[in-house]
Formats: sequence, structure tokens, C-alpha cells
Amino acid sequence: MANVLIIDDDQGMCIMMVDLVKNMGHDAAYSVTLEGGLQMARSGGYDVVFLDVFMPDGNGLEALPKIKETTSAPEVIIITGAGTSDGAEVAIKSGAWDYLQKPLSPKSIVLPLSRVFQYRDSMKEARKPAVPLKLKGIVGSSPAMRACIDDLARAANSDANVLIIGETGTGKEVFAKAIQANSALADEKFIVVDCAALPETLIESSLFGHEKGAFTGADRTRDGLIMKADGGTLFLDEIGELSLNLQKAFLRVLQERKFRPVGGGKEVQSNFRLIAATNRGLEEMAEAGEFRKDLLYRLQSIIVELPPIRQRPEDIKELTVYHTNRICERYGTKTKGFAADFFQALSAYEWPGNIRELINTLESAISEAQDEPVLYIKHLPTHIRVKMARASVVEDIPETDAEKNTSGDSSSEAFLPYREFRDNILAGPEKKYFKDLLTHTRGNISEACRISGLGRTWLYATLKKHGISRTGWG
Repeated sequence: MANVLIIDDDQGMCIMMVDLVKNMGHDAAYSVTLEGGLQMARSGGYDVVFLDVFMPDGNGLEALPKIKETTSAPEVIIITGAGTSDGAEVAIKSGAWDYLQKPLSPKSIVLPLSRVFQYRDSMKEARKPAVPLKLKGIVGSSPAMRACIDDLARAANSDANVLIIGETGTGKEVFAKAIQANSALADEKFIVVDCAALPETLIESSLFGHEKGAFTGADRTRDGLIMKADGGTLFLDEIGELSLNLQKAFLRVLQERKFRPVGGGKEVQSNFRLIAATNRGLEEMAEAGEFRKDLLYRLQSIIVELPPIRQRPEDIKELTVYHTNRICERYGTKTKGFAADFFQALSAYEWPGNIRELINTLESAISEAQDEPVLYIKHLPTHIRVKMARASVVEDIPETDAEKNTSGDSSSEAFLPYREFRDNILAGPEKKYFKDLLTHTRGNISEACRISGLGRTWLYATLKKHGISRTGWG
């Protein structure tokens, strides 16, 4: 018997769904507020949660990750009377089981519910004793990182191709090595190919190898990196940098696991596990004809998307302590302590270079501190200290027309609902910001996401709200 929770501000709908679930032989409860529903989800062992989007005290989509993080990790089915394609995308990417639009019929409720019950029953039967993952170099306990680690575990238990997506410095190679370390190939070779660093004149030879005499200087036969990965893992870093000709050649390697060395007369075989990584938007590149769609489909059997530091600020302290200890150990210096405002300064910075930049910053701070036992703000690079100083200043902003119109009038007629007031104030500047952003990036969505710090889904939703085209920028 399963336990179901309904979170919806329509009490009549809740009572109808509770009766329906109980008629199926299961237990059910409901809440007409989001906060009450969150409390119930945290305290009760629910298998399924039906979650409305627009609640009086909040947005269900924003609460979805919190519900998924509760002890019983229930499956969440979104129900809404104002469904949108963008909302459906956000829901599924946030871990929802399904996205249902009201009005709901008994059949539309029973069918997904039955499938959830079947899935959870099969998971209980198939569940193996948990084995601790080897996560060398992977630091962070934020929801975003826990989701990435779940994807890592899924990839490690499969031999399917993996595509790791993330900005520069987010630790893509570290994750690739962790996938191998937790897989059946843990003791096999891990061959790294930096596609951005391969010399143009020797790239084919580097990947596929060559026969003696194949070109000037080829004084002996050499195996390429693909052959060296035979029996192990081939990690293609920055795969978006491969030329279209090489993409075509590599697609055949993926399909057949065979290739012909440069100057060779016959094909050779290499069986390897492929993990690829990129900091570029391969989907946008494919749409622009810069990346082969058939290769992209092959690469993304499993996708691991690493968040930048600015999207997981709660991990900064843990990252700082971990890497500071590693740096001190490497340099043979005593472990450093931290002043309280040291972490505040790090949190005020956006970290465009992500973990790699954080490590370099900590190395600089430790070098600056020398034998001092505690790291203070003064040990940080100037540009980070300036960022914190600017964030601490409250500027005297001129009063807006909207503020003047409401100033001094305390009657209720002078006030709009807060959300409407806020939207009216922000709509103009927000639209201008995103038009200017797309003009600056020439419609490059990946670059716009990087600059704005927004996820792709939220950016698309905002552009749609303001009627901004990614091609015409207005």
C-alpha cells in the first residue's frame, strides 16, 4: 500500500483525489497551502506527491526540488490549470514524473499513478545494497551537486556514452575520472584527448595513429589515442572543437569501433567506453550546422550537466576548506584557518572561472599569507576584495515615478498587489536587459546563459514573456 499527498489550493479537488486514491487501495492526505504541504512531505513517508503550480503562498515548481529531497524521495506529478510548454520543461528537468493540465479526469490521475506505483515496486525489488561512491576531488552537498552525483552513479552503472556539460573550470575531467573509478572499467586505462589542443596538422594521426612512411617524419608506426584506449575509457574533452570532417570520421568509430590509421591499408578495432565533455552549446551548434546532429545523438546517451559555482553558493565554504587543505599539504605548510568574513568575500564573487579560478585564488591567498595561520580578506586578490566592497555599499538611488506616486499616500486604493507593482516596475528594465544581452551575444543562448547566470529554461521563458526573438533580438 502506497502513501499519496495532494498539494492544491482547491479543497474540492483535493477531496476528490483523496477519495480516488483510497478507492485504489492506498492512503492519501492533502494540504491547501504550499508550506503545509512541504511540512507534511518532510514528516511523512510519501511515495507520490501531486503538486499544483500556482499556490496562494508560493510556486509549486520552485518547491519541487525540496520535495524530491525529502527522506522518502517521492515521485512528483505536477498538476496545473495554466500549463505552459516552458513550465512543463522546467518541471521535467527538475525531476517531475509527469506534468498534467487541469481539468483532470479520474483516468488522467489513475494512469500515471499506477505507473509510479509499478516503478517504485520494481525499484524496491531491484535495489542493491548501497556501495559508497569514489568521489575523489568532487566536493559539495548542495541539491545541484547531489543531482550531479546521482547522474554520475547512473553513468557508472552503464556502458553507454556520456556527455558532460559545464562551463570552463567546473570539473568535467574530475567527473569523467569518477565515472570510470566507479565503473567496471575502474582498473583500466583512462585516455584523455584535449580536442582544443590537438595540432591541426597532426590531429588525425594523433587520434587514429599512422603507419611508417605515411607522411614526412613518420619514421615508424604509432598507435593513436583511440587505439591506446582499447579496453578502457576514452575521454574527449572539448569535443565541440572537432572539425566537421573529424566529427564524421569519429562518428563511424563510435558506430563500428573500427578505424583506419593514417596511411594504413586495413582497419583496426578498439573497444572503449566514451565520455565526452564540452563547455559549448552543442545543440545550438548542431542547429547552425557546426556540429553533426547524428554525432550529438550518439554522444548524449547519458548527460551530466555540472552547475557553475554561482548556482551552488552553499558549496563555497566546503570547496574552500577542501582545496585549502590540499594546497597546504602539497606545499608542506601548516593548515590554515579562516576569518569569518573570508567566506563572505568568496561568496560575493561570481567565479567566472569556477573551481579552477577558486583554486588559483586560494593558492594566491596562501602564498600571500606565508606563515600566518589564518586567511583574511587582505590575503585575497584585489579584484575579489573590490567586489565585496562594492556589494556592501548601499547607494542613494533617486526616487522613481512609481515611488513618487505612492509616496505619502497610505490609503489602500493607492497600492497595487505587490507582485503586480513589482512586475510593472521591472518589466521595462528587464526587457531592455535581455534585448541588450542577446544583441551583445548575437543570439548565442549558451553565452547569454553564462553572462546572465540563468539556466537555459528560465532564459527561454523570460525571452518568451517579453516577446524577444533569439534571432531578431526584438
